[in-house]
Amino acid sequence: MENPKFFARETVATTAAEELSRENRGDGIVVRDLQRQLANAFVLFGNYKHYHWQVFGPLFRDVHELFDLLANDVLSTIDPLAERIRMIGPASDPTEWTHLASVSVAAPHTSLRYMIEEADQNVLIVIREMRLAAYSADEHRDPGTVDLFTRFVQTHEKAEWWLRDMLRRGDGLVT
Repeated sequence: MENPKFFARETVATTAAEELSRENRGDGIVVRDLQRQLANAFVLFGNYKHYHWQVFGPLFRDVHELFDLLANDVLSTIDPLAERIRMIGPASDPTEWTHLASVSVAAPHTSLRYMIEEADQNVLIVIREMRLAAYSADEHRDPGTVDLFTRFVQTHEKAEWWLRDMLRRGDGLVT
């Protein structure tokens, strides 16, 4: 005789899998938010490395090291974002990354201050989008994506705090 508890568990598991598939389609908002933040992470990483290589002036060593740290922090988010996309949706197409990104690729710079301002503006965009994406993922009952965005937004908030404090006027170093 077949065990009815087994069939009840199987039905629950099948229903849960169908819900996840339906809610996290490739064209769904949660997957699109993840894809956008993956694209942003690639652009931010490239930007931070660009700034790292282009730093000059009396704060060279400290700012050079800071941008390397920020690049490594962003780099550590890329694989988890890409893997989350694969867990709940289709593979991300690398040819779309630059089109999906909402942050700007680094521009030629004439001053250290301009580099830091550009980095700060870009990270503020990411923070805003990740907060909204976490809210959206929560509305779609996706706690795994909420957790990912919650952890990563804290990384970006710390970077923004450091960049914002570097831009404070008064010391005459970042002009």
